[in-house]
Amino acid sequence: MHLIDTHSHLYAQQFDNDRSEVIHRAKTAGIQAILLPNEDAESVRAILELCDQEPDFAFPMMGLHPTSVDGNYIQELGKIETALTKRNYFAIGEIGIDLYWDKKYHQEQKTVFKEQLQWAVELQLPVSIHLRNSFAETLDCIYQTGADRLKGVFHCFGGTTEQWDEIANLTSFLVGIGGIVTYKNNVLADTLKHIPLEKIVLETDSPYLAPVPFRGKRNEPAYLWETAKKVAECHAITTEKLAMTTARNSLELFAIPIKHVPNEKKLIC
Repeated sequence: MHLIDTHSHLYAQQFDNDRSEVIHRAKTAGIQAILLPNEDAESVRAILELCDQEPDFAFPMMGLHPTSVDGNYIQELGKIETALTKRNYFAIGEIGIDLYWDKKYHQEQKTVFKEQLQWAVELQLPVSIHLRNSFAETLDCIYQTGADRLKGVFHCFGGTTEQWDEIANLTSFLVGIGGIVTYKNNVLADTLKHIPLEKIVLETDSPYLAPVPFRGKRNEPAYLWETAKKVAECHAITTEKLAMTTARNSLELFAIPIKHVPNEKKLIC
């Protein structure tokens, strides 16, 4: 069985001392591909270097993270837009609105988010959306841009059934499920029972949000199996079926150029 990690910050400095070992563990564990979301202009180089080193394993996104939006956002956004012209990317991300840490640049975040949504429309790329304490604002920006023209994933989804019902109206959007589904006393395990398998992709968000039994440690792609097991349990299916379906969902959404595509009759091998 193989999995695809649709959201990992494997280029981050937390992996500088042992990145090659982390990649080896991931591949040994059956992680077939990893998508790397960008954060700001400074992280572009690290992402591209990793993708060049692992061209059949690591695939880049490009975007400006909402917590990187400040008074210099016009210049920063210009650098991200320039980077988009330099090579092929598989999504616009990580983009969105985050009102948890700081609301000072609320309006600027909305402006930057809508601009990047427009890029996704023009380039016909999916988006990887970060939202925190901003569900209504995020949906509003999507509808203003044109929900029928967009596709993508709500990264690190941990919401209620009611929130899922609103996302379900966006017919070309999926949800990214990570380690929080393994935590006690979270609503996601119950919400997952209402989310069709074809609307789910898996992610680690490493080095953050490690699943149980690794909670509190640095997360890494090899740990994605713990999330997969829990999601399979929520849907009362085998981990094998869950792996096959979520990998196929990931390939269809992001158009990752890997050789083995899962189907109903044969797993990725």
